[in-house]
Amino acid sequence: MKFSPLAALLLLSTAQAAPLPMPSAPQLDARNYALVDPASGQILTEHDADSKVPPASLTKLMTAYLTFQALSNGNLKLGQNVGVSHAAWKAGGSTMFLQPSLPATVEEVIQGMVVVSGNDAAVALAEAVAGNAESFVQMMNAAAQKLGMTETHFVDVDGLPDPAHLTSARDIGLLTEAIIREYPQYLHYFGEKTFTYNHITQKNWNPLVFSDATVTGMKTGHTDEAGYCLDAVAVRNGRRLIAVVLGASTREASAKSAEALLDYGFRFFETHRAYAAGQTVQNIMEPKAKPEKIPLGPSGDVYVTVQNGTYSELKSRLDLPREIPLPLKRGQVVGKLILSDGNREVMQVPLVALIPAEKAGFLARWWHVVKAKL
Repeated sequence: MKFSPLAALLLLSTAQAAPLPMPSAPQLDARNYALVDPASGQILTEHDADSKVPPASLTKLMTAYLTFQALSNGNLKLGQNVGVSHAAWKAGGSTMFLQPSLPATVEEVIQGMVVVSGNDAAVALAEAVAGNAESFVQMMNAAAQKLGMTETHFVDVDGLPDPAHLTSARDIGLLTEAIIREYPQYLHYFGEKTFTYNHITQKNWNPLVFSDATVTGMKTGHTDEAGYCLDAVAVRNGRRLIAVVLGASTREASAKSAEALLDYGFRFFETHRAYAAGQTVQNIMEPKAKPEKIPLGPSGDVYVTVQNGTYSELKSRLDLPREIPLPLKRGQVVGKLILSDGNREVMQVPLVALIPAEKAGFLARWWHVVKAKL
């Protein structure tokens, strides 16, 4: 297999002035945290982001994710009424004040769960999707595994304390990314400032939706075991960041910590599209293939987040197998592109075949051998 020279590793902007010194991440009142850019999927700064800790009501992000999935699949409709079981009615803790005799639509119950963190709403939605909470919890754990949430195990649908009910800051970031990516049509619920049901108006538990106009959601949580938790999403100048704060000492501290993380990320980092979906990164020459020139590139847009002013310093290298498997399907992963900043690896990007390739016939392979000896 022969490789053609890689003429341009990245499409870079013109030379920039030397970047300013990078300050350390802010000191936070939180046991665990992670700042995530969902466009690139990179964690910009973190502390104990992989430690398993209780998630409190951040659990309801997964309950919401599976509810949105059911809506997208047509198994639920926003306007249909949700049955309120005795278990939902008596869920305890934060509540939207559901009652078995009072109608509530799927949309209202979603609002009751994500705006005012109703435990009764979480149980009602779980029962509407899966028939019972126990089956829904199995769905939650299967979805977590599929999303790569390796430090997460769910026991309930609302986040009430259980020693086995655990997650991590990194995993909450992954779940938040998935909601943003897969179900953008439902994101507005998380930023609603108030919700009224059963003649009772309650405020959004997330203080940042009142104090920061750029914050669009997502979710708060608190138990004695978990401390105060906040998963905050903000959009500034068309760019989105996620701040996950777990185990703060007070609600105010969780908000200040999330705000400090967001300010740090927006101020000192920038995100660029390094490659477009389907863009040829490298053509490989494979004499045993038909055609013998096979273009490789990413299956989707590739975004990379770096310190301000350092994008032009990015380097890339290819990691490809010695032998290309044939036949090759279009979209089949062949190797990877590794982006690095000095000695630090920034990200790995799977490279796929942009066209299908078959194994060349005997005569074609023989002729290539003859040509190589001439």
